[in-house]
Amino acid sequence: MELVVNGENTRLKGPLTVEGLLKVLGIDPETVVVELNLKILKREDHREEALNSGDTIEIIQMVDGG
Repeated sequence: MELVVNGENTRLKGPLTVEGLLKVLGIDPETVVVELNLKILKREDHREEALNSGDTIEIIQMVDGG
């Protein structure tokens, strides 16, 4: 499966959900916002949202500031 993740072409074995992608990438789902094909996903939808070859995903990490 070929995806564009944060602007980079990425090839992964599928099928994958958004939650599965985050696990593969070693990202804590509680610390990010995910945009799939220009649509912001609710965190509770990560488990069931299936990815398809050609999808574009932006993963935005939340940072505490001061």
